Amino acid sequence: MKAPNLLFIITIGIFLFLCTGCNQKAVSIESLLIEMIDRNELAKFPEPAFTCKQFSSYDRASVAKDQPGWFANDDRSMFIRVENENERSEFVLMDAEGPGAIVRFWMTFAGRNSGNGTMRIYIDDYSTPAIEGVAFDIISGTAICSPPLATSVSELSPYENRGHNLYFPIPYSKRCKVTYESEHLHEDDPGASRHGTEAVYYNINYRTYQEGTKVIPWSVSEMEKNQSLIAKVQKQLKEKARGVSEKARIALDAKLLPGESKSFTISGSNAIQQLSMKIDATLQEQALRSTVLEIAFDGERTVWTPIGDFYGIGYQSLYSSTWFTQAEKDGFMSAFWVMPFKKECTITLHNLGNQEVTVSNAFAAYNKWKWNKRSMYFGAAWQQYTNIFAGPFDDAHDLNYVTLKGKGVYVGDALAIFNVSGDWWGEGDEKIFVDGETFPSHFGTGTEDYYGYAWCRPEDFTNHPFIAQPLGMGNFEESLSVNSRYRSLDGIPFNESIQVDMELWTWGKTKYNFAPVAIWYALPGVSVKPDPRLDDVRLPVALKYEDIIPPIYYEKGIIEGEDMRRSKTKGLLSIQTINNAGWSGNSQVFWRFAEIEDEITLTFLMKESGKYNVKAAFSMARDYGIFSVSLNGKQALSSFDAYSPNLSNKIVNLGKFDLKEGENIIKVKMIDKNPKSPQYFFGLDYIELSI
Repeated sequence: MKAPNLLFIITIGIFLFLCTGCNQKAVSIESLLIEMIDRNELAKFPEPAFTCKQFSSYDRASVAKDQPGWFANDDRSMFIRVENENERSEFVLMDAEGPGAIVRFWMTFAGRNSGNGTMRIYIDDYSTPAIEGVAFDIISGTAICSPPLATSVSELSPYENRGHNLYFPIPYSKRCKVTYESEHLHEDDPGASRHGTEAVYYNINYRTYQEGTKVIPWSVSEMEKNQSLIAKVQKQLKEKARGVSEKARIALDAKLLPGESKSFTISGSNAIQQLSMKIDATLQEQALRSTVLEIAFDGERTVWTPIGDFYGIGYQSLYSSTWFTQAEKDGFMSAFWVMPFKKECTITLHNLGNQEVTVSNAFAAYNKWKWNKRSMYFGAAWQQYTNIFAGPFDDAHDLNYVTLKGKGVYVGDALAIFNVSGDWWGEGDEKIFVDGETFPSHFGTGTEDYYGYAWCRPEDFTNHPFIAQPLGMGNFEESLSVNSRYRSLDGIPFNESIQVDMELWTWGKTKYNFAPVAIWYALPGVSVKPDPRLDDVRLPVALKYEDIIPPIYYEKGIIEGEDMRRSKTKGLLSIQTINNAGWSGNSQVFWRFAEIEDEITLTFLMKESGKYNVKAAFSMARDYGIFSVSLNGKQALSSFDAYSPNLSNKIVNLGKFDLKEGENIIKVKMIDKNPKSPQYFFGLDYIELSI
């Protein structure tokens, strides 16, 4: 038999390759919208292959972990370049070679008439923008689509303080460039916000497909062609019509004594479509944290996380409704992640607490699944950074959500943080390294920006398909905040590894409980860090200030302002670092943005009652106000003017006071300001007690 001709083999190979490409459906508005609502597709490794990266306004002073500026925080109005054409200046936010698609676009603004400039999105080689209009109209208005794929959150927040989110996909075949033009942005005028009087914050997640992938670019005609599909997808996402395909279910009800576990097994090639349960215990918050969900697929454990964190509510019974999770205030919780397996799935519930827990109305609904080389296991890992110290700049940290080695897609996370500073905790940026990157392809502009809202706002939002803040009390109070972001089209594929970090960068220096849960899909064999944190889930959950900062009882001497418990009626109350020898501990209690009649309360504890001479070290500066001071209801100062043209520290004798065993309360009321002062600021370094 004659050997086949080498040229013939090569020709056939090229023909087969081209035919495969010809049979591959084009990426388009239609295909991306269908993919968005197809939960099964998320459990399959992407085809055609793509990368997901991000353009953002992160501070360009951040260049490397081992160099100064890694925690730089001027994350606004950082553009790729400025183009001066047609007698206008266009600031370039994104410029990417295709084939690709924008899959998530977040923005917020600050300054005069901000957000009302002109945004232009240029697609492929066209010099005329395919999309042009007011930025707000494009991102969260109705220029492209309606809610929920174009919306702002929270609706309870003032409009100018919202995060604006566009999840409608914008595909392009060759290139995509996004620009912003505003009369308040000036290339040669740094002004108050680097490029003028308007500050622009943005995150753009975009896909880049492998070369040769056919993409039908966004156009008005494509939008018109897909009107009925767009309406259908919007309706499904808004109503959370998830289309659960259920052929069978297994009950997961159990009564678990302390230390007890119970396992349930599903056999065959199937995929869980819905996982629901309700848990009850005397200490409900502790049960949500100390009851752990573990799942092993085909003998490979990939899920280990507390129940409450798995459902995106931390350890409070909260309402939240996303495309992938649902939680009711009565405690009933559901997850709609599709979880395929080839032969067997084992679901285990662990009670790692010290109280009995009842798991009721619990079930896993599942359907048949045809396992193939694209099929991936679902995974989730949790950890808590307990009593971790943080603050601004040099006191910030990169905290790891998860590090995975293998092949898969990162699809989301949730965060529960207990804040005792009474000040904003989430200035930190996400930094996501894919396949061994030395610099992250995802470098963000703030934790709240990553989770879709803006400006540290505490108002809840609970009905968006992909982002949620079911509890925001801890953003400015001694309480818990819970955020979640689940990824559909903006999932991040990785072929070798992924490292997901988040800065803990806070306005106030103090300690926190910071507990993220990370969610992904991966082919069999992925390695996961962190390991299960058994000791962490057994820890008592933080419900009050003293659960993180143990009380200090004093006899006499110096009591630092930063060690006192604090509360406010209005304004921002935090711990400020002052690198000056005149301040004890280089820090002070700092009260900003107060108004006349506003008050703060500072509480300290004494070991025993007695009469003490009390002195206070007040800070003085050009923007400080006039205030009164009382101690345990007795007036100490009727009026003190803290204005000074220079930063200084003044020790004032408050007098002799009866101090009680236990709590003693200092009240500061803002009563006026010096005509030379533009603000009503207040600062306390310490008080000094002597007999």
